Amino acid sequence: MQEKYTGLETLKDIKQMMERSSRFISLSGLSGIGAGICALVGSWFAYQVIGGNSTDIRGVDYGSVTIRSFMGYRLFTIALYTLISAIIVAFFFTWLNSKKNSVPLWGSASRRLMINFCIPLFAGGVFLLRMIALGHFGMIAPGCLIFYGISLVNASKYTLGEVRYLGYGQILLGVISCWFLGSGLFFWTLGFGVLHIIYGAMMWWKHERGV
Repeated sequence: MQEKYTGLETLKDIKQMMERSSRFISLSGLSGIGAGICALVGSWFAYQVIGGNSTDIRGVDYGSVTIRSFMGYRLFTIALYTLISAIIVAFFFTWLNSKKNSVPLWGSASRRLMINFCIPLFAGGVFLLRMIALGHFGMIAPGCLIFYGISLVNASKYTLGEVRYLGYGQILLGVISCWFLGSGLFFWTLGFGVLHIIYGAMMWWKHERGV
């Protein structure tokens, strides 16, 4: 009886080892918190543009706006800096967690994760560029949330399973925001800011606290 129990335990350990080797498990909860804080700061700057006297985006003829001219607006610049800051912060904490766990940051698991994350994101980027070219600026916020959520869900099978629920939350917010096109910044703040912080705190509490 004891040998059978030991054998089952060995098979269970082997299965867990195989699962760990096929998943990138070094994502840090602090990465989510840091990215969320960057998004909140970026939202604050964007609100200053939208809520102030700036004519950046407001009061322009959308039919005459090209992708090139759109990239010159302050809101696009704020979004770009926010994205770069969030990526740097997320990478830094993930690198620290990988180093602590003695797991290579760039291996077969992380490559699969990035590929499955980037494919829907690339498709979404092309779609949104076309929306900009057509002047449908109200769909930018819903599109970003929806395609980002799909990317997270698609990549979740190659990392910690909780990432899937963050993706579901982003998709849900994106779908809801389709009916509130004038409140895109609010939903961006909820999705990229608040949800990331909540997710990151939960991940840190579950996987990193006391380690």
